[in-house]
Amino acid sequence: MKTESIRRVRFLGCPADLISPQALLDDIEHALINDTRIRLEGLNVAKLVDARQDPELMYALEQVERVHIDGAGIALGMKWLKYTAPARRAGIDLLGDLCALSARLNASIYLLGAKESVVTRTAQCLAARYPGLRIAGIHDGYFSPEEELSVVEGIRNSGAKLLFIGISSPKKEVFLRKHWEQLGVNLGMGVGGSFDVISGMLPRAPKWMQHIGMEWCFRMLIEPRRLGWRYLRTNFIYSTLLAKSKFTGTQHIVEDSHY
Repeated sequence: MKTESIRRVRFLGCPADLISPQALLDDIEHALINDTRIRLEGLNVAKLVDARQDPELMYALEQVERVHIDGAGIALGMKWLKYTAPARRAGIDLLGDLCALSARLNASIYLLGAKESVVTRTAQCLAARYPGLRIAGIHDGYFSPEEELSVVEGIRNSGAKLLFIGISSPKKEVFLRKHWEQLGVNLGMGVGGSFDVISGMLPRAPKWMQHIGMEWCFRMLIEPRRLGWRYLRTNFIYSTLLAKSKFTGTQHIVEDSHY
């Protein structure tokens, strides 16, 4: 299988890989077949803004093998700055693509995150949606630092090939960075709040909102207390960064020489 070359850049100071969604899937299939390993994180507006202020999160993103364009705001920002970038693929949709791939390759998955009832329901929904999908194990996301090694051991002993982490940032990125060598999976991917949607606990934005890049607004409306201030703050900072870059001539995208 021929894989597309990876081009890593720094967009407004944050790492991003310019690779199409299909090429990314091909890349992961190659890793599963050839027993190589990939850590995958999605880049959205909130994560970009937070990473610029959190050295530990930025370092975790710099260490992963792939940072795909997840948020519509990132894709729209690049377009506004007249930069041609690959199509975005929302993390929850990429998760579905990977479950289909896993079922086809008979590669088992592990789900880590959310409440026990939510991750249990997520496993049931995914198994029903993707016939043949093997789920090696699940664990909720509410474990203490003292329990981390036990969780890692459970994942490793499960024999899972793909690990999906439904924990908020920066916890999931840091967890993956700290324990990557011990997890034993071929793919480790942060999926944020995807389990809440897949399980049916929270609705997903209508298709038309997804298509115009306003899914974040829908999430803010259904969870205003948790997400309202966060999204307003990060969107304001991001808009300021974009405006500064566009109107002052600041170089907003540079090749990552360390990749």
